[in-house]
Amino acid sequence: MSSFDIAIIGAGFGGIGAAVRLKQAGFDDFSVLEQSDDVGGVWCANTYPGLTCDIPSHLYSFSFALNPDWPDTFSSRQEIWAYLRSCTDRFGIRPHLRLGHKVHETTWDDREQCWRLSTTRGTFTARVVINAIGALSDPSIPDIPGLGSFQGTIFHSSRWRHDHDLTGRRVAVIGTGASAIQFIPQIAPQVGKLTVFQRTPPWVVPRRGRPISSMERLVYRNVPGAQRLVRAAIYWGRETMALGFLYPNLSRRAQQKAVAHLERQVPDPALRAKLTPAYGFGCKRVLLSNDYYPALVRDNVELVVDRIGQVRPHAVVTADGAEHAVDTIIFGTGFHVTDPAFPRYVRGPGGRTLADAWTPTMRSYLGTMVAGFPNLFLMLGPNTGLGHTSVVLMMESQLHHIIAALRHMQRTGTRAIAPVPEAQERFSAYIDAKLAGTVWTAGGCTSWYLDANGHSPSIWPGFANSFRRRLRRFQPADYQAAPVLKEV
Repeated sequence: MSSFDIAIIGAGFGGIGAAVRLKQAGFDDFSVLEQSDDVGGVWCANTYPGLTCDIPSHLYSFSFALNPDWPDTFSSRQEIWAYLRSCTDRFGIRPHLRLGHKVHETTWDDREQCWRLSTTRGTFTARVVINAIGALSDPSIPDIPGLGSFQGTIFHSSRWRHDHDLTGRRVAVIGTGASAIQFIPQIAPQVGKLTVFQRTPPWVVPRRGRPISSMERLVYRNVPGAQRLVRAAIYWGRETMALGFLYPNLSRRAQQKAVAHLERQVPDPALRAKLTPAYGFGCKRVLLSNDYYPALVRDNVELVVDRIGQVRPHAVVTADGAEHAVDTIIFGTGFHVTDPAFPRYVRGPGGRTLADAWTPTMRSYLGTMVAGFPNLFLMLGPNTGLGHTSVVLMMESQLHHIIAALRHMQRTGTRAIAPVPEAQERFSAYIDAKLAGTVWTAGGCTSWYLDANGHSPSIWPGFANSFRRRLRRFQPADYQAAPVLKEV
């Protein structure tokens, strides 16, 4: 049985970032367990047509590894994936990778005070686990009656079937979220008939992207501080956008711009009515697109807003009894964000699962640790998501805190720590108080930001800078050493 000091699960942004920061801090005894055959996380796994980041390139990258060669202000999947591979090589992470290692279960050994990780390539032990599998790794497919009877081809956007030629086919797209509005414009000219099933329309604003000129890239490469100055300007500009989410009355102008965008691109008032949200701007994820609405105006595209009742062998049937003949169904229905699968397979002291601890809702301390689960760090844990800027900023704040925790343990000779329940309860109370009155809880919608209890375990109700300040200092009083761990 192989053993190492620190195990990182996942080799996306969180995992690669953790590996780099550990190495820079002098923690070299670690391995990165990744289920796929390459690094990149969602940017490796997702390959659907039109996949592009909706966060500016200069922010969707590590502060310690700026990329002066971004070709566009909003980067494509290929460019981001290449960036993560280059970071892996540049910082010497390849020797620490264990690709093709899917982690089935993570179990705390009370006697040895370490984690046992059961994988497809055997069992490993680690004193510390950094879970970096991300929130967008478990596709969500709705349980539609009759789906199993469908005789055509079915796939989720995150598992795109490139071997399935869509040319001339009758295609149903179920869902109109961030993925769907990117791939729908790409496949609409190719298919014979495209039927888009929309449950709730999203707010869509123009994508203000542009190519980054060769002269700009030359400056970034050769003028010290130039790219950091641009990045800082983008960062603070994005931070101001948080105000509209925290104080919904301030988002009226942004909502007006979204309405104007819709009116410019959709001349038909009947179609426009179907595409106009009946909830506050930002309650659901705000989407960026210049070509989504024009795709829906095409003659071979139909937008259906009636609820899906069932699926038959060759059709999707809506609640009004209308039958829509299709031979391909593509789900653009997102991921299990508020109800991920992995907590069921994380067993802490005494065999208690993380899923047990997260019933009825996900709670954590600083979005990074959970009371009762020693030496388990979560990248982008509960309440670390953002509606206005890059989650990479949140990851870097977490990494700073994790390194501080590891150094504290090293300095004090402590083998295992976890947050005290009182510290987690204070943090949870702070989150609940800050969420009250924000667009996510008062915007009049049901979104993947909210769990089944109406609580938001995903969103950080503040600025990225306020999160950074909160995690800047490690507070020893908020932690306790194992094995005297109290349950919450």
